[in-house]
Amino acid sequence: MGHYVTLATCNLNQWALDFEGNRDRIVQSILEAKKQGAKLRVGPELEICGYGCLDHFSENDLYQHSWEVYGEILQNKETHGIILDIGIPVIHKSIKYNCRIISYDGKILLIRPKLYLANDGNYREMRYFTPWNRPKYFEDHQLPSHISKITGQLRVTFGDCIIETADTRLGCETCEELFTPQSPHITMSLDGVEIFTNSSGSHHELRKLDTRLALITEATKRCGGVYLYANQRGCDGDRLYYDGCACIVVNGEVLAQGSQFSLKEVEVICATVDLDDVRSHRNQKSAGTQANNQLEKYKAIYCDVQLSPDVCMYDTSMTPTKPKEIKYHLPEEEIAFGPACWLWDYLRRSKCGGYFLPLSGGIDSCATAVIVYSMCKLVVDSDEEQTLKDIRALTHDPQFTPKTPQDVASKLFHTSFMGTENSSVETRTRAKHLAEKIGSFHVDLNMDNLVSAVVSLFEVATGKKPIFKIFGGSQTENLALQNIQARLRMVLSYLFAQLLPWTRGKSVPGLLVLGSANVDECLRGYLTKYDCSSADINPIGSISKTDLKRFIAWAEKNFEMPILHEFLTATPTAELEPITKDYVQSDERDMGMTYDELSRFGKLRKIDKCGPLAMFIKLYHEWSQPPHNLTAEQVAEKVKRFWFFYAINRHKMTTMTPAYHAEQYSPDDNRFDLRPILINPRFPFASAKIDEMVKIINKRQKEIDESNLSVD
Repeated sequence: MGHYVTLATCNLNQWALDFEGNRDRIVQSILEAKKQGAKLRVGPELEICGYGCLDHFSENDLYQHSWEVYGEILQNKETHGIILDIGIPVIHKSIKYNCRIISYDGKILLIRPKLYLANDGNYREMRYFTPWNRPKYFEDHQLPSHISKITGQLRVTFGDCIIETADTRLGCETCEELFTPQSPHITMSLDGVEIFTNSSGSHHELRKLDTRLALITEATKRCGGVYLYANQRGCDGDRLYYDGCACIVVNGEVLAQGSQFSLKEVEVICATVDLDDVRSHRNQKSAGTQANNQLEKYKAIYCDVQLSPDVCMYDTSMTPTKPKEIKYHLPEEEIAFGPACWLWDYLRRSKCGGYFLPLSGGIDSCATAVIVYSMCKLVVDSDEEQTLKDIRALTHDPQFTPKTPQDVASKLFHTSFMGTENSSVETRTRAKHLAEKIGSFHVDLNMDNLVSAVVSLFEVATGKKPIFKIFGGSQTENLALQNIQARLRMVLSYLFAQLLPWTRGKSVPGLLVLGSANVDECLRGYLTKYDCSSADINPIGSISKTDLKRFIAWAEKNFEMPILHEFLTATPTAELEPITKDYVQSDERDMGMTYDELSRFGKLRKIDKCGPLAMFIKLYHEWSQPPHNLTAEQVAEKVKRFWFFYAINRHKMTTMTPAYHAEQYSPDDNRFDLRPILINPRFPFASAKIDEMVKIINKRQKEIDESNLSVD
C-alpha cells in the first residue's frame, strides 16, 4: 500500500521591508498549495521581511513588524489545514536569529533557528544574526503577547528539533546548511526524518545552479528522502538576483523544478511522492543500523495530522509524480534572462520613467542594450496580470498593452551616441542601427563643442593647452584629454536622463542611467573614474568580456538581430584618441593584456585566493605549455603588470556603479571584494620572490637542455 503525500514548495519575489506585499505573496502561495492538494508548504528564507534587509536587521522594529505580519497569516483561516514552514527573523533571549517557524492550524509547533550562517562573498549573516551552533539542543521561547492571543500559546519550543506527524517525520535545513560539511539532513535522516525542507535566499551566479542541484540530488541519493527546496526570486533591493528554481527531489531524482528566470511573483511547485519509496531506498543501505548507533536523538514535536490519507491507494487522483530531467540554462541564456529580470524588478520598484544608456557602438554597451531588450521581451511574453499592471503604471498609460518588445522599449528605453571628432562612422552607424532594431528612443549627437569649451577654459585659466600624444603631447596630457571626454559623457547622461521624457511630452519621473563596464575592465581599472561607467546601476558589471561575446553571438540568432555580428567582429576601442591612417586606439593594446588573460587573473586572485607569487607559479605551469608557450620571464612580466594596474586603480572600485552580481571574481568594493585602497603597486617582496623563481626555472631549463645535447 502506497503512502502518497502531496507537498509544495515555492519561488517568491519578496522585497526587503515590503511587509504587506511579502505577506500577500506568502498567503497566495499557501492558497495555491492547498488548491493543488498539498499538505506541507515551504517558503524562502526570511520571506516575511525579505532576505536582503542588510543592516535593517539591526533594527528592533523589523522583528516587531515581522511578528505582526506573521500573526496576520496565522489568523487567516484560509491558511489553516496545511503545515506551514515560513521564514522569519526572531529575537530569542535578546539575541537575533534567522529562523523558520513551523505551524499548523494557527498553532506554532517549532521555531527552528539556523545552525550555520553564510558569511563570505556577498553574505554577512554573522553581522546580523547569531548561529544556533548547538545541534539537537532546544529551549522554551516566550511568544510576543499579541501572538499568544492569536495562538493561545505562551511558550513554544525553540531549537534544533524535528516535527513528527502520524505517518512521517519532517526536518528543516536552511540555505547555507546544505553547503556545510556536516549538513543537518545527514543526522536527521539517521533519526527517521523522511521529508527535508530547505528555505533559501540563494543568488544567481553564472554556472552556479548545477552546484546547488548536485548537492540536493546527492544528499537524497545518499541518505534517501524527500527534499523540498524553496528560494527567493527577483531583485530583493540590492545587487543580487535570486534565481528561484524551487524543486522537489526524491532519492536523487527531480520530480518538480520551478523556473529559474521569470517575472512571476508567486510560483508554487507541487509533487505527489510515495513515502514507501524513501523507506525502500533506505532499506537497501545500512542506514537503519547506523541510526541505532546514534546516542543523542532529536526532540520530536508531534503534530496531530496525517499527511498521507488512508484511502490514497484507491484514489486515482493521487498519482505519484514521475521523475524529470533537470533543466539548466546555457551561460548565454543566463546573461540574457538574469540581469533582464533584475532590471525589471529594479525599474518597477523604483517607479522611475525607464532607462537611459550611452550607446557607444562597442560590445559592452551593445550587450547592455540587448539585455534591456530581453527585459522588454520578457514583459511582452509574460501572462502575469501584475506585469501588465506594472508596465501600465510605469508608462502612465492605463490602456497600454504591448505587442512587441519594441513597443516596450519605445516607452521605457532611451539611448544616445555621444560622438566626438575621435568617433568613427562605423561605431556611430552601429549604435544607430542597434537602437532602431531594439526600438529605443535614440539621440545622435556631437559633443566636440563641449569638450573644446572645457579645454579652452583650462587654457585661459593656466595659459597651457594640452594636446594628444600622437601630436607630440605628453602621456599626462593624452590621458587628461581622454578623461575629459569620458567624464563629460557622464554629465550629459544625467542631463538627458532627467529631461528626455520631458522633451517627448511625457509627465513621468526621470530615467535611471545604465553603466556598461564589464568585470574585466573594472578589475584592471581600465575606465575613467566618474565617466559614463558611473551610473545608477550596471547589468554587466560582473560579467566577463568573453561571456559577453558569447551572449551577443547567442542573441544574434535567438533575438534575430543580424546587426549584432558587426559588434562581435569590431575591435574593442574607447575612441578617445584621434584616429589617423597609422593609428587606431585598441583596448587590449592600451591595457597590455587580453581580456581572456584578465579573466584568468581575476579568477586566480579572487576565487583561488592567489597573491602575486602563487599566481605566477600557477600561470607558469599553464602558460609555458602550448598553445601559449611563454617563457618564465614573459609570465612574470604579465603577472607583475596585472598586479600593478590592479593596485593603482583599486580606488576606482570604491565608486563603481552598483552592478548585477554574476561572477565570483567581481572586484566590487562596496559589498563583495573588500581590499585596501592604497597599497604598494610594485609588491616588492613578492616580485623579488618571482624573480628568484624565474632564475631557478631558467637554471633548471638550461641543465635540461645541456643534458639533452650531451645525449644527442
